[in-house]
Amino acid sequence: MNRSERIPRVVAVEALDGFRLRLEFDDGLVREVDLSAELIEPVGPMFEPLRDPEFFSQVRVDEELGTIVWPNGADMDSVVLHGDHQPLAHDRTHAAP
Repeated sequence: MNRSERIPRVVAVEALDGFRLRLEFDDGLVREVDLSAELIEPVGPMFEPLRDPEFFSQVRVDEELGTIVWPNGADMDSVVLHGDHQPLAHDRTHAAP
């Protein structure tokens, strides 16, 4: 994505089983993202609570940020969730087949 392109915004999220999310973006894209691999490795104190399926399911859209957030303030980059860029550390966020 270059600077002239608009940053996609998440407009809806649904927690699915197995640490998967169904995301809808303001450009009409709907995709399922499996975050289970992201939560296997040490994830740090902000993302540690997401390993609990009940906590993970509390995900919601933050309309101001245009992305998803959890009650503890953990959030994810909407550009990465949209599939435009890989995460900086490693690629474990991917669309479900």
